[in-house]
Amino acid sequence: MSTDRTATAPAAGTPRLDEDHHVHSTFSDDAVSTPAENLAAARRAGLRRVRMVDHVRTTSTHVPDMLAAVRALPPVDGLEVLTGVEAKVLDVAGAVDAPADVLAALGTPDGPDRVLLADHQLPGPDGPWSPRVVRERLDAGAVRPADVVEMLVTATARAVERTGRAQLAHPFSVLPKVGLDEDDVPDALLDALAAVLVATGTPAEVNEKWACPGPRVRARWAGAGVLLVASTDAHVATDVGVYRRLAPARATGGTA
Repeated sequence: MSTDRTATAPAAGTPRLDEDHHVHSTFSDDAVSTPAENLAAARRAGLRRVRMVDHVRTTSTHVPDMLAAVRALPPVDGLEVLTGVEAKVLDVAGAVDAPADVLAALGTPDGPDRVLLADHQLPGPDGPWSPRVVRERLDAGAVRPADVVEMLVTATARAVERTGRAQLAHPFSVLPKVGLDEDDVPDALLDALAAVLVATGTPAEVNEKWACPGPRVRARWAGAGVLLVASTDAHVATDVGVYRRLAPARATGGTA
């Protein structure tokens, strides 16, 4: 298993599509391929870098077994294997739904390289709000769209700072689930989050599965020096390194 050198890569521009920074295995309860099958798929796809990632919660105990399985994989010439755990941001204080010992071991020989911070739910002031709850509160006028966006960005920035070795997983993917979209995020908040990402050397995914973030966010973050990395969020080996949405954007000169 290689040491994570992601933060030393060029920080601006189109993500490299010969990398996949978000690949799940059978250590995630919603994925079907083993680490060995994902490694073989990465080799077939001609990837130069792959990040093996699995879901965690604060109660999870499988991380040592997952890391051991990845470390036991045979080396592949020209392919760097990185690791990570994916956890949701819990609240606006930036708490993360991952075991404390796993977060403490990030970047060490005994731990995963990074924690992938996910917006599976909206991090509220009192804990995670499901999309249904957010929609109900928006409809009742209890919160405004601007409040929802500010909570999400503030929580994400604080989680990045608290964990120290993060990667943004599918940024802003929760917004369409609550009836909002990235256009509801003002430039000032995008820039504030970008500043935290740059200061901490935190990469942000351009996620194939969820098609986010979109062109406006990608262009603004790339201009600010945020490192954008391509990811499939694969849950089956046949999706590893396969970019159907991102490849056309790159071919036409877009910021993918």
